[in-house]
Amino acid sequence: MKVSLFSYVVSAALLFATTAIANNPVENDTISSKKTEGSERNVMLNASDANKPREIQIGLPSEDVNVYENGLPAVYSSAVHKLATHWRSDASLGEVGLMTPSESAIATGNIAYSVNSFSKLGQKEFKGVLNYHTNHFGWQNVDMNVSGGIGERWLYTASIYQNFDPGSFVPKFENFSDRTQLYHAGLTRLFNNNRGKFSVIYKFSKSNALGSMINAAPFIYVGDGSVKEIPGFKLGTSSYAPEGGRFQYMDVMDGKMKSGRFGDFTGNRAHEVAMLFDYTFHNNLNWTFNAKFMNAPEANYVDFGGSNISEATEEDGLFLDGSKDAYTGLVEGRRTWLHLGKVKNVLLTSELKKKVGNHNVRLGLNEWFYHLDYHSSSFQWTGTVTEYPQILNRVEADGSTGKFRGFNELSPEYTKGTENKLAAYFTDNWQVSPKFTVYYGARLEYYRMSADQIPYSRYPGFHIGDTHEYTDNEGNVLSTEKIQPHKVVKDKLNYAATAQFTYKLTRNFGLTADGTIATRFPRINEYAGTGPTEEQYKRVTIPLLRGGLFYQNDWINLTSMITYISKSNNIDQQNVTKPGTTQSKTTLLIYDIKTLGWTTSAEINPFKGFHLHALFTYQKPTYNNYFIKSPFEGVPDLNANGNIVKEIPQVLAEIDPSYNITPDLRLWLSFRYFGKTYANLTNALYFNGRWETFGGINWKVNKHLSLGATVVNFLNQKGASGTINGAELLDKEEAGKFKDHYMSGNYLRPFTLEFSASLSF
Repeated sequence: MKVSLFSYVVSAALLFATTAIANNPVENDTISSKKTEGSERNVMLNASDANKPREIQIGLPSEDVNVYENGLPAVYSSAVHKLATHWRSDASLGEVGLMTPSESAIATGNIAYSVNSFSKLGQKEFKGVLNYHTNHFGWQNVDMNVSGGIGERWLYTASIYQNFDPGSFVPKFENFSDRTQLYHAGLTRLFNNNRGKFSVIYKFSKSNALGSMINAAPFIYVGDGSVKEIPGFKLGTSSYAPEGGRFQYMDVMDGKMKSGRFGDFTGNRAHEVAMLFDYTFHNNLNWTFNAKFMNAPEANYVDFGGSNISEATEEDGLFLDGSKDAYTGLVEGRRTWLHLGKVKNVLLTSELKKKVGNHNVRLGLNEWFYHLDYHSSSFQWTGTVTEYPQILNRVEADGSTGKFRGFNELSPEYTKGTENKLAAYFTDNWQVSPKFTVYYGARLEYYRMSADQIPYSRYPGFHIGDTHEYTDNEGNVLSTEKIQPHKVVKDKLNYAATAQFTYKLTRNFGLTADGTIATRFPRINEYAGTGPTEEQYKRVTIPLLRGGLFYQNDWINLTSMITYISKSNNIDQQNVTKPGTTQSKTTLLIYDIKTLGWTTSAEINPFKGFHLHALFTYQKPTYNNYFIKSPFEGVPDLNANGNIVKEIPQVLAEIDPSYNITPDLRLWLSFRYFGKTYANLTNALYFNGRWETFGGINWKVNKHLSLGATVVNFLNQKGASGTINGAELLDKEEAGKFKDHYMSGNYLRPFTLEFSASLSF
């Protein structure tokens, strides 16, 4: 059924297109990049990671960073094959913009702000650009593109991207925190008097990034939402990654004990071929047909986690290498996950667009096929709470000594299978009258998943092929299970719909309202853990409602809106720690989230050369149907209904002023405020609001050379963000005990000076 439907739609589109072909030429023979439909905003300024787009808050925890390239996902899913290993905002792109949540819901099925990028294809004359970036920590980044024409009907483009990023400190087991290489090469054929073009683009990516291995740090939680540095440990410039990079682990695939280096499990490599077709017919009907095949034989990464920091005593039996004296001092139980994946996908998107009277109509088709072969192994270890921590030897109860333990006890994962989305969608931007505009659309998607799942609870020594007796708390045998994959197959229909109304009451003032809904079912990566049972397998529904007013004149564009968004049956696998210990368990959670908020945004141009973007949001994201049955004796169950969602601030603000001193010299600043955020599920611990700050100067020296300087975190804030390790179940009554307590978590990018140069030729 899927193949016949696909063939029917494509055949119909081809027939329609063929009957419309005429010989009217298109005058412009330079192929410029397409403009994005959403408003453009600087989505690359990220105070957490210099190599990824920032996440734009919409009141829900992020499922993924949605980035599209030529109408197709840059990576189908970042769950295994991370976006930053295969896509960067580099010189190969001719345009980068933003799709609104409503646009994204119809075109992709996901409600989120989505980065929308288009490749630079070339033009008749030769053009080249060479970009160079560096910072005072030693970062070196080179990015180059050349493009031009071959004769009258051929265009070419070629790009190289090289990133050598040591981070803000040197990891002793690797030379770089991020070493990424991207290569692009493309040819475009113009035909039928430049009405059409057909492009083939090859892309190769190779990346090694340490990720969460270096993103955590210990600090002192003061108790009032602030943190302070541990003596001798500087947040952002001291390493909390272990000094030694070697370890032992149990392979979840066969149960064999193996050894390795952390740096050997971060390799990513992918080949991609994209084919882009664009044709405009005599009646101004535009047809695009874009497809790509991507093969990533390596999609690997390493995750680090923590638990509670405590004072070790001689009774704990911990020893440094080469020492016979028991170690005493601060220690933390650390966790490591080794993720190994192989990914393939075949993606196709085709659209027909035409202006018919007062209607701008679009018909679209997605056929997205994804193959995933993935597993992860986990282990635990104890480290000193110092810069470049030492992995401690531990004397076990049977007298044996080892550095690593708890093999595959905490959420080792496995899945292998396919996911397919076949969707048809349409949108119409209808100018009903000069004052009244209606934008509406709908999407219907056939979704099929076929995947292996291991539905059994994890335990120390867990691996495929093992036989295990599951017991209750009294030791009674509940069942004996052979640990092996089970096939799960799902055939479902997802849908999305949107409608937006804009009415101008006067020349400058008007009202706007829109509603969007999108649905989906659990994805293949959500079956890599124990996965949802048949009883837990439910449709995920995300409705978004907004309404407000706008005002615009020659110097201000102001919008103020009330927003409601919710998400049902959110799936989340959590590693929870017994408060005050290093004892942890993995639990699968399914719950709802809802957010009510108010946002006001302004674009202001009060005088020549000056521009100000300002945004303020107040929102209240809360949990619903959130219940954790405690896996630990003496720890009560958790009912989080009504609690504020962790890591999502209730107050957000952006202030971005810029001033052109001359047409070629621009000063700019960017301030982003994130209000108080809760650091655990019970809302017992929290981080105070923080500012993320950027500033810079850009100078166009002449038509060939541009220079720039940027300061990241120029307020030099030393705060932490995210969650606090080991505090998932800590209740509010116990929070007072954690005043001036040693904890660990994520930190902000430190004060950084960056310099850039761009040479056009």
